[in-house]
Amino acid sequence: MIVRSFKDIEGTDRHVRAKSGTWESKRIVLAKERVGFSLHETILYAGTETSMWYANHIEAVVCTRGEAELTDHETGKTYTVTPGTMYLLDGHERHTLRVKEDFHCICVFNPPVTGREDHDENGVYPLLTEPEEV
Repeated sequence: MIVRSFKDIEGTDRHVRAKSGTWESKRIVLAKERVGFSLHETILYAGTETSMWYANHIEAVVCTRGEAELTDHETGKTYTVTPGTMYLLDGHERHTLRVKEDFHCICVFNPPVTGREDHDENGVYPLLTEPEEV
């Protein structure tokens, strides 16, 4: 059993800040836990815009606080995301979040991230893995 809090991981290598300066993420469950998913608390900052494309991952996001506009680049459709709203990128959709008010969310990734990922120039996380245990 693993028990930890987001507060426990503040300032550790699990507390990741994007090179772009648009978000930070506390990654409470990672690939090294070997449970088949990763779990994060992420904050995207008000007034920012982040374009993403999880070509290698499926992501589910639940907004817990704040507000953002989500645009699906595949369909052109735009959604308002507020507390209690979930979106699932089950088709690896390219998307953009325009943050109106600091956007707090809980994210689940499959396959799990290692904690070292950041978006590349296409908004993609590379597919990193942990070495197999011997």
